Amino acid sequence: MYAVISTGGKQYRVAKGDTIQIEKLDKDEGETVHFDKILLISDNGKVSIGKPFLEKSKIEGVVKAQGRDKKISIIKFHRRKHFKKQAGHRQSFTKVEITNIAEG
Repeated sequence: MYAVISTGGKQYRVAKGDTIQIEKLDKDEGETVHFDKILLISDNGKVSIGKPFLEKSKIEGVVKAQGRDKKISIIKFHRRKHFKKQAGHRQSFTKVEITNIAEG
């Protein structure tokens, strides 16, 4: 059994026991997360597709960690113009372990 969920502007294919790294959520470690934007659930060949979301289905997960990704360097440079601009960015993330997929 697997499902496709939408969170943080991205879509993820998840199954029970999977650990996914998603955009930062305001939850502490050990808290339960409920995903409400479920696009698809497949259970042994039986596929349920939402229009656009499945209403009665539930997917739950537990927050395992909060963290930040590797630093990305942004460099803007114009040759022969004495222009060089540097910046960096570290994206925050949340690791979630999927504990339950229930079809409604």
